[in-house]
Amino acid sequence: MKAEVEFDRRMLEALICPQTRTTLVYEPEAQELVSKAAALAFPIRNGIPVMLIDEARVLE
Repeated sequence: MKAEVEFDRRMLEALICPQTRTTLVYEPEAQELVSKAAALAFPIRNGIPVMLIDEARVLE
């Protein structure tokens, strides 16, 4: 079984939402970075945030 790679929270200081240019919130349970301003959740795969709008989940 392959171990999940941990997301480095220090990345949050450098990452912003590609759509709104606002800060992101790390959601460890869902392994996502959430942009409240854009209502999008960007997935974290193998410890790497996928900051593509086409890959983001739209929040309700």
